[in-house]
Amino acid sequence: MDQLPMMQFLVAGALGLGLAASSGFRVFVPLLAASLAYHFDYMTPASGFAWLGSWPALITLATATLVEIAGYYIPVVDHFLDTLTTPASFVAGTILMTSALPHLDPTLRWTLGVLVGGGTAGIIQTGTALLRGASAVTTGGLGNPVVATAENALAVGGVAFTLLLPLVAAGVVLLLLVFMLSQLGRWRARRRMRI
Repeated sequence: MDQLPMMQFLVAGALGLGLAASSGFRVFVPLLAASLAYHFDYMTPASGFAWLGSWPALITLATATLVEIAGYYIPVVDHFLDTLTTPASFVAGTILMTSALPHLDPTLRWTLGVLVGGGTAGIIQTGTALLRGASAVTTGGLGNPVVATAENALAVGGVAFTLLLPLVAAGVVLLLLVFMLSQLGRWRARRRMRI
């Protein structure tokens, strides 16, 4: 294992965390961004993840990104996508976090990928799925395109913010996670009170 300054480890972890969080809003946007970053040597992938920067991966992820973004604007398809993207966001978050951590022992890298990357993406995706469900119930589905637009903006903005200012983005992600977990806790408590 190479010896790197602590700051490089922090930046790599922050990049992984920010991209994983963005995959909670849209699965393929951060994967496409990571693919571009690896392809153009903006980021260095961990061992075994060079495929993510290949042309086939770029083309596949670009196509999947367009389909995912468009699908959230089609009624009924958006709810179907939520059922698919909830587990997919966990996988994407794991891949994004794990691939961003070069020079770490594979066991530690995958553990951090699953727990931190996958967990972060899963928490954010759960929150957005609940928000979309509430929007569907309260607006009859008419508000879902507004929610989809906000999620698209958060995914793209989160990726750009992460790539430009990874440490600041990671701090924002941690604050967002604390907020979302507290809101989910309150929602569960209110739900228990009604039963």
